[in-house]
Amino acid sequence: MNPAVPYTVSEIAEEARRSRDMGASVIHLHVREDDGRPTQDKERFRDCMEAIRELCPDLIILPSTGGAVGMSAGERLQPTELMPEIATLDCGTFNFGDEVFENTIPMLKTFCNRMKQNGIKPECEVFEKGHIDTALSLQRKGYMVAPMQFNIVLGVPGAANADVRTLVFMADSLPKDATWCATGVGKTQFELAAAAIVMGGNVRVGFEDNLYLGKGVLADSNGRLVEKAATIAKILGREIASPAEARAILNLASRPA
Repeated sequence: MNPAVPYTVSEIAEEARRSRDMGASVIHLHVREDDGRPTQDKERFRDCMEAIRELCPDLIILPSTGGAVGMSAGERLQPTELMPEIATLDCGTFNFGDEVFENTIPMLKTFCNRMKQNGIKPECEVFEKGHIDTALSLQRKGYMVAPMQFNIVLGVPGAANADVRTLVFMADSLPKDATWCATGVGKTQFELAAAAIVMGGNVRVGFEDNLYLGKGVLADSNGRLVEKAATIAKILGREIASPAEARAILNLASRPA
């Protein structure tokens, strides 16, 4: 749907560099084979992470443990073997378009245990209010530690709508010491970004969620999407965090590149 979506290791590393140049401090990483097939292969993640660090040694790399619908828990957990600082944790099962993205409570406990064992901070991906409640329940039972990081993802077909009312409700449902970002899917990406910026949250943009810079205009890189989000932030009086500042905000321990 967009020829600029990166497939190869070098393309992914260059996209990370473009995003860093435009202000990104965290790279949320999915990887593909050279022909575009999604994969959770540990070695492919290793190659991409090493290539990104070669170009941008200070970036925070946040690999996905979501993978693609239909992958097993074992497949999805492979990037956690590379000891990243932070990784995603999808906090509930939900309809994903015409498919079902499965994240049962036993699966979540397995993912949390692996992350705790490897010193990885979970970023709780929450697609509706019940996912927040599930994450908080797991935290109270010791599967995660505070302060928590949440990504409020809105606009996935089958999950909560991407509108400001829903964003405010979900953000108000988070612990006071939690950090959070907002992700709007499709045409809502920058509307939700602006709302999150005004509310004091952080923002995720990129090709995973949206392919367009504006109506009918395909973005030619993730960097252009980051540039637009950074411009909105500056207009609204929010400073852009450096990777070092982002590590402090997210309570991440510094790690060698």
